[in-house]
Amino acid sequence: MTHDHDLVLRPTAAQTEAALDPPPGRTGGDLVVETLAGLGATTVFGLPGQHALGVFDALRRSDLRYVGLRVENNAGFAADAYGRVTGEAAPLLLSTGPGALTSLAALQEAAASAPVLAISSQIPTRGLGGGRHGYLHELPDQAASFRGVVKSVHTVRAQSQIPSALQEAWRSALTAPHGPVWVEIPQDVLLAETALPVVTAGDAFPEELPPRPELTAVAADLLAKAARPVIVAGGGVVRADASGKLRKLAERLDAPVVTTFGGKGAFPWTHPLSLQSWLEDRHTTDFLEDADVLLVIGSGLGELSSNYHTFTPRGRVVQIEADLGKLESNHPALGIHADARLAIQALLETVPERTDPTAPERVRALLTRVSERLASQELALEQQVLASVRTALPADSPSFWDMTILAYWAWSAFDPEGSNHMHSAQGAGGLGYAFPAALGAAVADPTRPVLAVSGDGGALYSIAELATARQYDLNVTWLVVDDGGYGILREYMTDAYGPATATETTELTGPDFAALAESFGVPGVRTSPEALAADLAKALASPGPSVVVLPVRLRMFAPTHLG
Repeated sequence: MTHDHDLVLRPTAAQTEAALDPPPGRTGGDLVVETLAGLGATTVFGLPGQHALGVFDALRRSDLRYVGLRVENNAGFAADAYGRVTGEAAPLLLSTGPGALTSLAALQEAAASAPVLAISSQIPTRGLGGGRHGYLHELPDQAASFRGVVKSVHTVRAQSQIPSALQEAWRSALTAPHGPVWVEIPQDVLLAETALPVVTAGDAFPEELPPRPELTAVAADLLAKAARPVIVAGGGVVRADASGKLRKLAERLDAPVVTTFGGKGAFPWTHPLSLQSWLEDRHTTDFLEDADVLLVIGSGLGELSSNYHTFTPRGRVVQIEADLGKLESNHPALGIHADARLAIQALLETVPERTDPTAPERVRALLTRVSERLASQELALEQQVLASVRTALPADSPSFWDMTILAYWAWSAFDPEGSNHMHSAQGAGGLGYAFPAALGAAVADPTRPVLAVSGDGGALYSIAELATARQYDLNVTWLVVDDGGYGILREYMTDAYGPATATETTELTGPDFAALAESFGVPGVRTSPEALAADLAKALASPGPSVVVLPVRLRMFAPTHLG
């Protein structure tokens, strides 16, 4: 009797011949690029460095496309977006020490479920294991710097370990929840010639994470008997490509749906059951607290998703989450450790249809209260600017948002018009994400224009990547909202310590962003709130990179977690 796990892939005659007579001149670097190609990679991001030259030399002998950025952190953001858009693992090539460490903030953001395969060089093998050997870029324990950030760490010490280490890392990155992984390979291992055969196809299918059937049976029973069920849809729904199944479940239950900021687009914005994304509004918080069964799918109900931890559910919580560490981390629940798509499918197979004719009306009433609250705050300018962005952006185009006031508005008020269309740095909250991430998305799909939105402070983190955009002629339009400082921090500082402190610490001297873009050969234009929709639409419709600068000072809506 033969079992599936007993089956062994037999090499073809051509593979056997190639294995017995590998081409000369190959090195450990070739084993890296051959393994990546065998696993299905087509594109790699990165920045060369002294210890990593063996990999970069091997790239020219491969069919992999290399996209080089100007700063390692930005290369990490580009790989992050490539992974989010394609659902594939995105290789990120780095050098030892400073190069590796510069990527840390990007990998922390990727820990919000972007499958990034970071491959770093290391000092020569003899120097591993601690101590100080005087090598350039040396760290006593480089891997230790990444263990608290990535899903898994893989250290290679011999060429024969390269294919298996990369294969295991690839599988780890793509197993739910997606996330970054770390592989490091010593310089001498990369540079030495190899007699190992050419690496062919690899088997690194991610492990599935189905729900436990006894738990979904209990969840189905709770939902069937609920009087006021509500669904919170998080980023796990988007990453599992489960938005279609979510809609079917919501309609079967007649359950209103709110999407978290990471889950935007998981449910149609204008659907009669859509509560949209107003999680930073007390009215929405009250609505969720009133649910007798709250089904949370693909969210840990963290700070931003719980209105800054003011949300206190009164009903029963059912939480479906692929990240075991997030399960019941903030609220007691019927915790179901599972991939969102598989769990929703299990519920669709077991939950009976229920009817609640009051649900759409309750949704409309909530959204009316939210609108009235905004209307009382004289925020017409902010709403006009956000509406202009939506008007200009094609419905199928992805957008990437930095940590800036307009992005905070977009979290709550922007309709992404589709799943996996809107991305922001709300995982780790660092500056500089939007533009390099948009470049990665444009590499993944050059057929659609991509929008990046930054403030002037965040834009300075990634300004060097204008050179990357021009070099690869990427279809990215960068909207820079220039308010002469760190706008959201200005508001925080003013509220907490007064305008004098805010002025001293948050006001910035900045460049003429349009002229600076032109110096890179990238078209740049200054616009106004009135002309924004037309200028932005024109830039997005033009091939290649462009920059649109909007000099304006925007305000946030008033805090709503206080009532």
